[in-house]
Amino acid sequence: MLIMTTGLAGCVVGPDYQKPDLTLPATWGAAQPAKSSRPPQLAEWWRRLNDPLLNDLIQEAVAGNLDVATAKAKIREARASYRKAVGALLPSVNGSGSVTRSDNGSNVSSGGDITVSGPYTQYQAGFDASWELDLFGANRRAVEAAHYGMDVAEEDLRSTLLTLVGDVASNYVEARGYQARIALARRTAASQRETAALTRVKFESGASSAVDVANAAGQAASTEANIPDLEASNAEAVHRLSVLTGRPPGALTARLRRSTPIPRPKLPIPMGIPADILRSRPDLRLAERRYAQYTAKIGEAEAARYPSVSLAGSVSTSGTKIGDLGKNSSIGWSIGPTLSVPIFNGGQLKAAVEIAEAQRDQYFIAYQSAVLTALEDVENAIVSLAQEGVKSGRLAVAAKHYRDAASLGRSLYQSGSQSFLDLLEAERSLYSAEDAFITSQVAITTDYIALNKALGGGWSGTVDASKPAVIDTNTGPHLASSGGKFNLLGQHN
Repeated sequence: MLIMTTGLAGCVVGPDYQKPDLTLPATWGAAQPAKSSRPPQLAEWWRRLNDPLLNDLIQEAVAGNLDVATAKAKIREARASYRKAVGALLPSVNGSGSVTRSDNGSNVSSGGDITVSGPYTQYQAGFDASWELDLFGANRRAVEAAHYGMDVAEEDLRSTLLTLVGDVASNYVEARGYQARIALARRTAASQRETAALTRVKFESGASSAVDVANAAGQAASTEANIPDLEASNAEAVHRLSVLTGRPPGALTARLRRSTPIPRPKLPIPMGIPADILRSRPDLRLAERRYAQYTAKIGEAEAARYPSVSLAGSVSTSGTKIGDLGKNSSIGWSIGPTLSVPIFNGGQLKAAVEIAEAQRDQYFIAYQSAVLTALEDVENAIVSLAQEGVKSGRLAVAAKHYRDAASLGRSLYQSGSQSFLDLLEAERSLYSAEDAFITSQVAITTDYIALNKALGGGWSGTVDASKPAVIDTNTGPHLASSGGKFNLLGQHN
């Protein structure tokens, strides 16, 4: 009997998980093969932008962001669910005890072998034990699914960190870009006001018309009118940065008030091969772990269609005194197996298996879709970065020529050798070209950020998810204790 029970206990129904073997392209379609030969350097890619304040803000966001705090709580939940599932494999024992004061009205009572007159007190104690034999592996499949659930929660945190790092970097670069455009608008408006003053002097001397004076003043005012929109956009970027770090919207305004150059990446960067993203992107690892989790749930549902056996036993004792519970007491016990066989349930158990299979298939399709989307993200980012580099170079040349034209046009206008309309057009074209060049510089860095996100790069420091976050209304959430458990790139510590 013991041999047969042991053999049945080793039986696990349902499919065993097999990691999907997907066929991926050998190289990136938008990249030269030579650029794909080296693996990408994904760890802390933002440090290659050489901006100390950006580095600090990312550190602060990882410690204080509320989405990160939520993801850490999900990890603790998943770990507790795993421990709960493991506990179902073990016997359970429950103790009980009671004290009863009673009088049966006859002034005679029986407490075990002892006769007591009048009201009496009865003490009872005992324990119950039960153990469900996991004959067909339902509990073991539940443990397997819970283990995959822990992996899902950890990958969710890594994915949250990847998105967070990219959002912080993007909003920071946008803020610096708006500041540069504001400074350009102010410089240009000041220069245009000088032109308007010069035009007024020429008008007073009879060398210019009132139309020229009005056009000059109008152009300066038009340039200044761009500043409020740029200021508003800059404030929005700073507010978003503050919230990303877990602070109120205006918390970073003072720190970001002083303008600094737009961070620029060193190009080109190695991009590896498409297969690298299966290891580096946490959203893909999450989708694959979710597929594994729901594969295990099929076995859990399948096992419910088979008989179940449990062993149960109990021991109880009673007496009129506490000291009698161990000697002068009545002791009762029981032990025996219980067999439960599903006979008819209207097809519910079979339907439950089919539901689990359909859910497994959905997550497999979701995994395939996530891989295709990841490949698309990388290809788009490669093309955008490359083409924006070409555009920026041409805008730089255009801005230089317009700068020369505006400088020469001002000299010719002062000497009376050129009409005011030619100078007006030169100044307008110069401002447009310089503003477009700054916007393109921002776009290059933003595309660089997008490419690193698409490749799966992000936070590589340690993250402690074992302790709950402590919420402070002034500074945002922070960890109750320090110490690392894992990093974004999937390397466990």
